[in-house]
Amino acid sequence: MTKNKTGKGLSFANRIYLPRIIGLSIGMLSVLAAIAPLGLPGWVWILLFFNGLVWPHLAYQLSTRTREPYQAERRNLLYDSLLGGFWAATMQFNPLPTVTILSMMTMNNVAAGGQRLFGYGVLAQGTGMLVSIALFGPGLQLTVTPLQIYACLPMLTLYPLALGWVCYRLAIKLAEHKRHLGTLSRTDSLTGLLNHGSLKDLLHLRFHTCRQERSEAAIAIIDVDHFKQINDTYGHVVGDCVLLKLSTELKKNLRQGDLAGRYGGDEFCVILRDCSLSQAGEKMEHLRKVMGSYRNEQLPELRVSLSIGLASYRSEMADPTVWINEADKALYVAKKSGRDKVYFAPDDTVSVV
Repeated sequence: MTKNKTGKGLSFANRIYLPRIIGLSIGMLSVLAAIAPLGLPGWVWILLFFNGLVWPHLAYQLSTRTREPYQAERRNLLYDSLLGGFWAATMQFNPLPTVTILSMMTMNNVAAGGQRLFGYGVLAQGTGMLVSIALFGPGLQLTVTPLQIYACLPMLTLYPLALGWVCYRLAIKLAEHKRHLGTLSRTDSLTGLLNHGSLKDLLHLRFHTCRQERSEAAIAIIDVDHFKQINDTYGHVVGDCVLLKLSTELKKNLRQGDLAGRYGGDEFCVILRDCSLSQAGEKMEHLRKVMGSYRNEQLPELRVSLSIGLASYRSEMADPTVWINEADKALYVAKKSGRDKVYFAPDDTVSVV
């Protein structure tokens, strides 16, 4: 859990780092133009340059070197707001630079923490204003000079561009994560093939495609013979290696449009498009022979065999359940008649390949 928070916080800090560098450095120009005529003490100028040029890098180090970077970065945003309020009052609330700086910082807080951080940010800005008023007294400067207008232009153009770029990159990452999660939800974690639910959904689609296009297709249900005995004798790691080998061979021989998934614990299902029953039988016989020759260097006595049931699509089938049930019945016959065989069931009769 701590690792997840750390990863999330580091990513958060990295996203904010560049916009903070850009925002505070060009925001410094706005403040500089506003306070230049006010005759403030020298330490104010030092603080301004520190805030605009040093603080972005210091804030990044503070957030990335702590055990809770996410919380540290949220605090940094409040420090930004505190100083933003301080500069607003120090500029004697000069309208254009004040609105520019405070609105950009408020946008930061809303984007980073929503309503909660927005509220805390407003309080921090108010605190900064009170500190400035306590130091320099209240003031109100409503006159905006051309220099102050020009000094605010970079803030009004470059900073929204930087923030928009960060939001765009974040949207791309979220889309990638969504695609990844979608893939994980459809696939079996061990083999990488379709899981049972996805396979059933795609079986329905393939069935209706065959019906609409009057095309051929075949289903194969594959069972690893005596798989429980392999697990009990050699362990689940060896059993997983057998399943991975089988899934690898299935992926290797799939054509575009073919589907393969894990139907159960040691059962797999393959849907072969544009494939007659005899062609499907040849493919499954080849798979059976390949798996029959599988050897484990540490366990030379291990032998693997497959029982496979095949069924082709027929127009008189009422629904996909009938189709897959025929393949399942053929598999049952293959197992009952000695295993290590490929059986298919054309027109409800079962024949051996």
